[in-house]
Amino acid sequence: MDALSSPFLTGGKLLLSPPISTSRPPFSMAITSVFTEETPKTVKRTNADSPSPRRPPPPAMAKGPSTTRLEPSLPARFFNAFDDLINNFINPPVSPSVDPRYVLADNFAPVDELPPTECEVIQGSLPSSLNGAYIRNGPNPQYLPRGPYHLFDGDGMLHSLRISNGRAVLCSRYVKTYKYTLERDAGHPVFPNVFSGFNGLTASAARGAVAAGRVLTGQYNPANGIGLANTSVAFFGDRLYALGESDLPYSIRLAPNGEIETLGRQDFDGNLFMSMTAHPKSDPDTGETFAFRYGPLPPFLTFFRFDKNGAKQSDVPIFSMNRPSFLHDFAITQKYAVFTEIQIGFNPMLMIMEGRSPVGTDPSTVSRVGLIPRYANDESKMKWFDVPGFNLIHAINAWDEDDAVVLLAPNILSVEHTLERMDLVHALIEEVRIDLKTGIVTRRPLSTRNLDFGVINPSYIGKKNRFVYAGVGDPMPKISGVVKLDVSQEERRDCIVASRIFGPGCYGGEPFFVPRERESSDETALEEDDGYVVSYVHDENSGESKFIVMDAKSPKLEIIAVVKLPRRVPYGFHGLFVKESDLNKL
Repeated sequence: MDALSSPFLTGGKLLLSPPISTSRPPFSMAITSVFTEETPKTVKRTNADSPSPRRPPPPAMAKGPSTTRLEPSLPARFFNAFDDLINNFINPPVSPSVDPRYVLADNFAPVDELPPTECEVIQGSLPSSLNGAYIRNGPNPQYLPRGPYHLFDGDGMLHSLRISNGRAVLCSRYVKTYKYTLERDAGHPVFPNVFSGFNGLTASAARGAVAAGRVLTGQYNPANGIGLANTSVAFFGDRLYALGESDLPYSIRLAPNGEIETLGRQDFDGNLFMSMTAHPKSDPDTGETFAFRYGPLPPFLTFFRFDKNGAKQSDVPIFSMNRPSFLHDFAITQKYAVFTEIQIGFNPMLMIMEGRSPVGTDPSTVSRVGLIPRYANDESKMKWFDVPGFNLIHAINAWDEDDAVVLLAPNILSVEHTLERMDLVHALIEEVRIDLKTGIVTRRPLSTRNLDFGVINPSYIGKKNRFVYAGVGDPMPKISGVVKLDVSQEERRDCIVASRIFGPGCYGGEPFFVPRERESSDETALEEDDGYVVSYVHDENSGESKFIVMDAKSPKLEIIAVVKLPRRVPYGFHGLFVKESDLNKL
């Protein structure tokens, strides 16, 4: 349906503007042309819940910096006007991939914060192994975009379901990043949208000038962080973090009543610089956590780790990565860290010569997989292996096997669409085996289905696993169901052994595996797939969202519990389950 002439949508979905008059400049979109309509049934409606171009947090959540708004200064007014000029005339959101009327349609539309709210268990019962919290991160723009907007540009919002003895409490809160709090107090956007704002030389120069002007006039200090913390959640060193790979982690706390609190940006006693991956890997046996950062300037990759107490160790710069590759995820084994250099990278010539984003694909690049010892002090023992056409965005797991390293990951076949047309992306899960003696790399597809967001029993991270649970793209980034793969099958056939499709018009996100806990010390050892697969699922027909619990061991991933949520939870990125015993450490 053409978004410019479609009817208004209601019931919590995106409300679109009426047809744009031909007397207006193309895509001259007032901020009020896009807004959300939300009324949580169990929360008293306040002015903050009313449809408006600005949705401040409820008064009860006035944490951190003061929410008192000052009148914009003269420089702020000047640069706001310049921003509007850019958005309306120089670089309007022409492409659907950056048009907020498309990007924020349906359940991608933002929602207001929600204080801890009791939920109803409408099917089955929540098992005791789920005592704790399922927390999922995702983009939720604080201000509705007035110009180009990419899904990755939204402010991070955490949706936490706190579970205790069969009861469930939902809370949704923004991560109180430096960007979020500064813009909240200013009453208007200040930071540029990194993923959508720099398409083409003219737009980049104009928005770069605005950003520089705001910095020089004291409107913000980029040294305090420019990140959104909108990608994932991690628990290590007895701390909980909200992560986005363009900044440092933000420490988070969950209160016993389900409330989410942002404790602040963490540099680990001054030892962590600039940024960190949103996908650190924690060894379940040693308690150590391995991570990295990457960027457009050498060294393009820096590897590091944290000890079991969360203390950061020394950086290991990797100069053998010879181009600024898009490095979103990696894997670990008991011996190695596994990195990939893919066909997506930073190429400013795309912006200068073709008027495109500086982040794009280079089909002439030969993808590589790199192995570096986990405890290396430098990169002298790092080895690279050519793996043509292998484009890893998310890793599932890796392990050591005789004189080889085995990697499980979805391979993005239509890599040119990854950042602009995710609906055209097809991800094929592969097993990649690297023979360390001969250097020969063999590959085996595990399924022909479009699968991503693969997860395993976290006790098997870095060790050989048998089962994988992955989301079914229909199309990406919407997830229409979950499948279970048995990767131990040697025959060349589809490894899917169980499947659960959510139903017509129902979509979820990344599944997460929660191991079942032993009910008594006399119980026999639990098997790898003995546990639960959980996810938020939204019904686009009714506008309702639910939290579902599936039996990970059953042949059809049977649903054993459903929690009706008090309002919709937008589609997002990555989540985590934190046990009650770990929450108590916070």
